Amino acid sequence: MSYQEYIQLNRSQMVQTLKDLIKMDTKQSRPFKTKEGEIYPFGKGVGEAFNYLLKAAEEMGFEVENVDNYGGHIDMPGYILDEEGDIERTGAYTLGILAHLDVVPEGEGWKVDPFGAVEKDGKIYGRGTQDDKGPLVCALYAMKALKDSGYVPAKKVRLIVGLDEETGWEGMDYYFRYMPKPDFGFTPDAEFPVISGEKGILTFKLAKKIQKTKDKGLELRSISGGAAPNMVPASARAVVRAEDKEVYEKIKDKASAYRDNTGNRINIKGVGKSLEIVAMGKSAHGAHPEEGLNAISILMDFLKDIYFVNEDVNQIIADYVEYIGMKTKVAGATFNVGQVQGDDESITLTVNVRYDVDKTDEDFYSSIQPVIEKLDVGLIKERHQKPIYFKEDHPLIKCLMKVYQEETGDYESKPLVIGGGSYARAMDNAVAFGALFPGDEDRMHQKDEYISIDNLEKLCSIYAKAIYELTKDEEMSFE
Repeated sequence: MSYQEYIQLNRSQMVQTLKDLIKMDTKQSRPFKTKEGEIYPFGKGVGEAFNYLLKAAEEMGFEVENVDNYGGHIDMPGYILDEEGDIERTGAYTLGILAHLDVVPEGEGWKVDPFGAVEKDGKIYGRGTQDDKGPLVCALYAMKALKDSGYVPAKKVRLIVGLDEETGWEGMDYYFRYMPKPDFGFTPDAEFPVISGEKGILTFKLAKKIQKTKDKGLELRSISGGAAPNMVPASARAVVRAEDKEVYEKIKDKASAYRDNTGNRINIKGVGKSLEIVAMGKSAHGAHPEEGLNAISILMDFLKDIYFVNEDVNQIIADYVEYIGMKTKVAGATFNVGQVQGDDESITLTVNVRYDVDKTDEDFYSSIQPVIEKLDVGLIKERHQKPIYFKEDHPLIKCLMKVYQEETGDYESKPLVIGGGSYARAMDNAVAFGALFPGDEDRMHQKDEYISIDNLEKLCSIYAKAIYELTKDEEMSFE
């Protein structure tokens, strides 16, 4: 029986495995200690999903490794066979497939339970269906289909499972301290046909202190918004306080006029003796902020016409509107204010930036430094991922393009350079390969994320073909 037939045979099992994983809330949380004393560094849901996956893979007949619950792998051994079909020796190279189980926070506005694995109209809905549980499951079942069909790869196939890709990559760093890096590979965590380049990614904070004032009037008690730096915030909230309740009525009137004039959503309600102002936007992936509507920017735009007793607060809001506003590009780079947090002592913005593959992080920081100095804002660098780039004639790019073209019949699409960041950066000679098809709706990091069941089967076939092409020969190392 061919591996394609095994994929169809395993279709229902593959769907069930994905559903089981979607039902586990795997956004990162505090470390969790089990009754047996085992530590899950990234939270209970992540740890339980990881152990579920390893157990499922083991039951399929694969070798598995758990590296202290920071990450692990699922192995399909590679052997060189003699003319009689007997094992002559172990293959010298390893193909790595890097995927992740963690997800970004679910956010607001879902029509279904984001962890309910709802199946409707041939689709499975849930956080992680596209990014990255669905593609991970497809890669696993591609390995299973090849194994069940009797295929013996000439290189080891290692599916590496990451657990905090959406946050800090601590797990992958820990994993590679104890495990060797594969010789080459791909990650099913982006788009087709293949990703030849990924822009550099920066995450940093902009912080400004607020001086105390003894004057009486409208106060900003708190401001908050955003679920993660790499998500366009769908909501943002400010809590204000005044002794004169007529001020609240004026704010409500301003909100009504603002909605009429801009079409942006601003909701006002009393909370005790305070007034809550909530701005609603539209979530999107931080790599494509132009596809969303930043609720923090909406909130700041509304607040600019409200006078606070503290001049520092007024100045911070005015500076935000002038220098950031609704921009999604700053200094030639993709720019997303993903989070805001503040009170009457300070306000901090968390910013996510994607810069071009021919630039450096210092190019960006140098370009914004004059504004930082002018505004007297503290800049705290948090995370940097350097860009990666492969020419279109690189052997790995050529091979994966050939697989994609033969499986889909699409000979028009070209290799892409994207703003997203994938595990391809975690090792040498790796690129992102799928799993979003050209023209398909991108719901990654957005509400109502879904994947079609037909696409699951199609993905499984593509990844099986890729594994076969990349491991059928002993010599192909892609160095």
